[in-house]
Formats: sequence, C-alpha cells, structure tokens
Amino acid sequence: QVRVVESGGGLVQAGGSLRLSCAASGRTFSNYAMGWFRQAPGQERGFVAAIAWRSGVTIYLDSVKGRFTISRDDANNTIFLQMNRLKPEDTAIYYCAAADTLSSLARSYESWGQGTQVTVSS
Repeated sequence: QVRVVESGGGLVQAGGSLRLSCAASGRTFSNYAMGWFRQAPGQERGFVAAIAWRSGVTIYLDSVKGRFTISRDDANNTIFLQMNRLKPEDTAIYYCAAADTLSSLARSYESWGQGTQVTVSS
C-alpha cells in the first residue's frame, strides 16, 4: 500500500490562502485515488476533497467548492490542496489519505498521514 506524509499547514488570517502537500511513497496504480479529510476540535473527521490518479476527476465537500482545489503531480506521487478565501470554520487538522477508489467515505481509505494543523483566525 501507499504511505502518505502531508505538510503545509499553518496559521493564516481569514481570507488568506494555504497550500497543503501530500507526498506518497510505495507502489501506486493508475486507478488509485488520494483524498483530504479534516477534523475540527471536538468533531469527527470529515471529507474535504479527493482526486483519481488516472482521470484527474475530483470531488469536493460542498462548503469548499470554489475555494479549494485538489490537484496531483503524477511524476512525484504528490497531491496538493490549494485553499483560498479561508474561513475560521476551516480550522482543523487536515489529513491526507490513499484509496484504490475515488470516494468521499473515510472507510474507503487504507493509508493515512499524520495530519497538519490549519488555523484560520478572524
């Protein structure tokens, strides 16, 4: 399976931007998918965005559509989450994960990163 390590979190003011990166290692296949999830304090981990390796098809949480963009660098087995117009409610630990299918369900993902903190101040 794939191992993933995410980075790029930090503290930003509302309206600002951050780009998260997730580097994957181990064998990957063209039909694999990568996704981003987040967990706010006191809440369950929830889906943010995902991308299919072969097709580049993306899916998003409705509340981040138009603000967040997930993309991939196939040559480097890396995905990114470009986050623009950040809001305080985006504050969470963001996790990268790998799956063999494109999905918004956490149970579809077998490999998880350690998480990176994103804090958006008012």
